[in-house]
Amino acid sequence: MNAATIILLSIALGTDAALVSFSAALQMKLLTFRQGFRLAFHFGLFQGVMTFIGWSGGALMRGFMARIDHWAAFVLLALVGLKMIFESGGDEERPFRDPSRGMLLVTLAVATSLDALAVGTGLAMIGRDIAIPATVIGAVTAAMCAGAIILGRRGRRLPGMERRAALIAGLVLIAIGMKILNDHGVFFQAPTHP
Repeated sequence: MNAATIILLSIALGTDAALVSFSAALQMKLLTFRQGFRLAFHFGLFQGVMTFIGWSGGALMRGFMARIDHWAAFVLLALVGLKMIFESGGDEERPFRDPSRGMLLVTLAVATSLDALAVGTGLAMIGRDIAIPATVIGAVTAAMCAGAIILGRRGRRLPGMERRAALIAGLVLIAIGMKILNDHGVFFQAPTHP
């Protein structure tokens, strides 16, 4: 596997995490460097570690994970997204949950890295070493998330965004979950030829 292939694979895997990072930054009123770093670091770390775990499990996990990874990611993202949408309604001030901390951070990081688990399993099946791909996947994901966080912070400055940020962030999370399902052929199957 050459360097260009690893980087393209990393970008493909990091896209969902970057979109979630963008959504998180969009809804946070005050985003400190520490919060942004935690988001980018954890998303990158989980992508790399899940790739390694998938590679370690190899054939044992391949069939099982292929059947459920997209559903697990969808459920986790949809639950967090629906909660954000629910909390965006009404005029009363609701307590803010920092997506860069605790179980919310872990839930988002796991949901966006389940595909990396399957990729790691695939790399084991074709006999590839894992150290370099897992490291590059993690680093590229972290860099993409950092860029998405910066864009999300700038997006908050748009007129009227303050009140709609949680709603938009929730809708984006649900859309990412639907995209994951679609990528796994849940909605549209490729036509088969006799």
